[in-house]
Amino acid sequence: MADSHYDVIIVGTGAGGGTLANLLAASGKKILVLERGTFLPKEKANWDSEQVHKKERYLNSEVWHQKDGKPFRPLTHYYVGGNTKFYGAALFRFREQDFEKIIHKDGISLEWPLKYQDFAPYYTQAERLYEVHGQRGLDPTEPQRGEGYPFPPISHESFIQQIHDALKDKGYHPFYLPLGIKLNEANRFSSACIRCDTCDGFPCFLNAKADADINCVRPAIVYPNLTLMTNAKVLRLYTSASGREVTGVETEIAGQRHIFSGDIIVVACGAINSAVLLLKSANDQHPNGLANSSHLVGRNYMAHKFAVVMALTAKPNPTIYQKTLAINDFYWGEKDFPYPMGSIQLLGNLNKDKIAANGPPLMPSILSKTVANHSVAWLLITEDLPNPNNRVRVQGDKIFLDYTNNNEQAFHRLIKRWNQVLKLIEQRQQTGFSLYASTKMSLKEVSHQCGTCRFGEDPKTSVLDINCRTHDIDNLYVVDSSFFPSSTALNPSLTIMANALRVGEHLLERLR
Repeated sequence: MADSHYDVIIVGTGAGGGTLANLLAASGKKILVLERGTFLPKEKANWDSEQVHKKERYLNSEVWHQKDGKPFRPLTHYYVGGNTKFYGAALFRFREQDFEKIIHKDGISLEWPLKYQDFAPYYTQAERLYEVHGQRGLDPTEPQRGEGYPFPPISHESFIQQIHDALKDKGYHPFYLPLGIKLNEANRFSSACIRCDTCDGFPCFLNAKADADINCVRPAIVYPNLTLMTNAKVLRLYTSASGREVTGVETEIAGQRHIFSGDIIVVACGAINSAVLLLKSANDQHPNGLANSSHLVGRNYMAHKFAVVMALTAKPNPTIYQKTLAINDFYWGEKDFPYPMGSIQLLGNLNKDKIAANGPPLMPSILSKTVANHSVAWLLITEDLPNPNNRVRVQGDKIFLDYTNNNEQAFHRLIKRWNQVLKLIEQRQQTGFSLYASTKMSLKEVSHQCGTCRFGEDPKTSVLDINCRTHDIDNLYVVDSSFFPSSTALNPSLTIMANALRVGEHLLERLR
């Protein structure tokens, strides 16, 4: 027996679910939002790098498995706001060509059924909602836009400005990273953000990061028609006898199981957990998992190819807030390599605890502190290509990520090329002796997960239609990064947010 009936049930409160809840809240419709986590505690430990990185205070305790069965702990977080509570708030629009079929050195990036112009107005809305700072006209790969960013760019501190100038001197095109932080540099007294060194990878103690919790969920829960239930883990979806509609959402709350029903069910658990939920909800009408007549639920998992290039210099790096600069000169390749290579952006500050957590065992504290104080870290992103054999699957209660690397040649070329650029600008920076170290991130890095329920017009080759409704089940939608046909080489958050606004507009029409 259902505990209650709602017009809309949203499962998850991250970039997709939280944004959608915010849009629908004012509709007057009866809405239930289910979140498996709690509100992230506001405590001093939010800014404690030892607690966050070494002791993994906020990381969930789940264990997933690689395709060979080897266990690993995924770097994912279950709180209101999802992984946006810990993201670096880099909010990029995908480029126009990203929505087209693209030939890579190691394969093909699929064409999207919708194009940039279909997403453009929702990108604009999402940038306003998430208070994005930036400056147009500096990045040659930047897509067309009808207006500038809602807020001015976050300035470079002196050390980063020197890097910016050195890159420009060599003919490159560095630009301000588009960022969703609540920093008012013109009037620091009225600024929520204090420009601290614990932002990228940390929750914000001051609620000054534009995340799905602060900017979307909290404004939404003031509406009496919207109910948020935390510590509410959705276990399974039930369908009618025909299998054409979801009739029940089984949820565990405080050890008790409840079943809620809704006219429209929206799954927004993240690309991995959304696929897991659909697969675990298999029944007689859907023996391979819900909405899986195409056999594509969980397949084509992508999460980007990440590398961190760290420049260690004799000159100390005094920068407090470092994540302000990006460069896309190699996004589409270069003269003698006519294939996409990827994007480059600064990471937030490295501190001794982050160095120690990712460095060799028993690294002396003085060494990790020295490395942190004399380094600049760059995040390199190469596109992860869709492959049906790269997949999320469920075996009993275990979650597996079957994954084989691809697009390696472009990835290695980007790493090598960026190391060459950094060495080229050494003299201009006057940093003294420098060393460069490159580290590839592992399977546990799932923050850019996408692709497990791709959208499209053909039910045989896609899970969702162009409105992100499942082809097989009339009242079931998936509104997170699952819908991506390709991963591009840019941070996915803004596209998830923009798509949630786009789908939300469709749902408002349907609810009328």
